[in-house]
Amino acid sequence: MTQSFRWLQNEIADRMLQKLDIVKLDPRDVLLIPDFPGAHAKFLRKRFARAAFYSAAAEGLSGISLWYLRAVRQWHSIFRGGSSVSLDVFRRTGRIALPDNSVDLIFSNLLLQDLQDPTLFIKECWRVLREGGLLTFSYLGPDTGKELLEAKVSSRLGVQPLPSPWDMHDMGDALLGEQFSDPVMDMEYLNLEYDSDALFLADVKALNLMSPDFSSAQRLIDLPKKLTLELVYGHAWVLGKHLAKAQNHVAYIDPKQIQRKTSTDPA
Repeated sequence: MTQSFRWLQNEIADRMLQKLDIVKLDPRDVLLIPDFPGAHAKFLRKRFARAAFYSAAAEGLSGISLWYLRAVRQWHSIFRGGSSVSLDVFRRTGRIALPDNSVDLIFSNLLLQDLQDPTLFIKECWRVLREGGLLTFSYLGPDTGKELLEAKVSSRLGVQPLPSPWDMHDMGDALLGEQFSDPVMDMEYLNLEYDSDALFLADVKALNLMSPDFSSAQRLIDLPKKLTLELVYGHAWVLGKHLAKAQNHVAYIDPKQIQRKTSTDPA
């Protein structure tokens, strides 16, 4: 996701917050991955006024935007705690640079479609979330850019699918497979219409739907005038972290969680 598509991140963040508005949660620590300037950030700080925010800055931010984001987060962290987390480190290592059981809410906007294996991200979210924590996310589904596959110039555009082909059913199954509870999935289509071929190509490139080697200086005809975005939303809870993964519908309890009950009644 590049700077030219920041409006989309802002729009989807607002829609995520509307869905989050009905959730009862009072987090002490919140991870924003990726994080970027926008009206949603102020809303989150107001909604969770006592929370510390951990910020994984979005890629493609300009110098001023990145400075502003870090300044706001640093000012907030003076009073509430929190710090920066590297999104680049996660992409290279598959690990979020936070301790186990360190946050109560993960807010992830339009990241998963760019991951080769979203399972690694889900595992890390489970690791860093505390008992009772919530993962809420959005991403682009596999129908995104379906017009490109039908276009006569698809081969010359170097059309490529998103790294992650997961639809909302794949994601729901993966969340359950990684021990998340009560996953809720939702999907909608956003249709973009274009009068300019140059703008169409810029957006397709920004969404990583065509080869980065394609030169927009090429003269192409029969380009689509519409681009479909499949938007997938979801959230799921971390419950029973002390329980081992269920086998044959039986949950196994860690012996360390069993405590002896003592009586204070007189003999």
